[in-house]
Amino acid sequence: MLDVFGTDMTCVDLNVVIPEMPERNTGTRVQDLSWQGGGKVSTGICACARLLESGAAAPRCAWAGALGDDAYGKFLYKDFRDHGLDLSGVKIRAGQTTSLDVVVSEKNYSTRSLLFRAGTAEMLAPDEVDWELLKQAKYFFISGFGPVVEEGLRIARENGVKIFIDADGDSPELRQHVKDIDIFIGSEFVFDAFFPGAKWKGLDDLQEELEKVRTQGPEIVVFTFGELGCVGLSEEGYFRVPAFKVDVVDTVGAGDVFHGAFLAGLIEGKSVKDCAVMASATSAIKCTRIGGRSGIPNRQVLAHFLEAGEIDYEEIDERVNYYRRAIDYV
Repeated sequence: MLDVFGTDMTCVDLNVVIPEMPERNTGTRVQDLSWQGGGKVSTGICACARLLESGAAAPRCAWAGALGDDAYGKFLYKDFRDHGLDLSGVKIRAGQTTSLDVVVSEKNYSTRSLLFRAGTAEMLAPDEVDWELLKQAKYFFISGFGPVVEEGLRIARENGVKIFIDADGDSPELRQHVKDIDIFIGSEFVFDAFFPGAKWKGLDDLQEELEKVRTQGPEIVVFTFGELGCVGLSEEGYFRVPAFKVDVVDTVGAGDVFHGAFLAGLIEGKSVKDCAVMASATSAIKCTRIGGRSGIPNRQVLAHFLEAGEIDYEEIDERVNYYRRAIDYV
């Protein structure tokens, strides 16, 4: 029995930290560099699996997608495996390449820029997916739409699988499918598109806006607002959770990790607000280290942070150092 089945397009993230972008025809020194996996569902499901791993006799989360058989694809497969995922739904495309995302973070300005090279490995087609994995799961974890997700939505509905979305950008497909979503977690960019200017009312006063989303179908609605925290609405009521204060190194993947941790909380039966607290804390810890995955805490580190406000970096920094040279180990 799986807890989560997720699918998306993944990629390798080459995370590069520099003081600031140099002028043209000049250069600058790289302050840190890290090879990690990327992708919204891909990183989110790694966070979820990592937080659920304690005492697990078998994988509780499955990821389905396509990888090239190049070094990048082999690295991603190993990284998914190291996070304890069921990979029986992964297709390796012989002779094809895996996507690469160069993430350049400017430390002086807390901004980042993306340089993307699409791989030749095509995304899964609906008839390539092992839908039995979805049928046995509790949650279908998605971030966008396409042929595979559309078929997955139908199968999930027929089999009582709840649909959980990381909604990071507005689109006609998103608006069309709000009614099909059980747990709707959107970014501030989606909130601004749905309700232009409304957030300036203040995060304590957005219940009306969240109710408009909830009445369309979702049982849980949450919007994240970066350093301002998040707000949510469910049958338990309206709430706001302030962001945890940490020394931020890199915000890459912060939202992805938030979603995965929130989902782990739901699986464990926590209240919706407690899920949001757990997700906010996990995301905050992640932001203290480079890239989307090196700073994901295990359950013990998260519990200590929530109790004492301190981050135990021993295990985290082992992975930070590993990811600096991870592509070497393929």
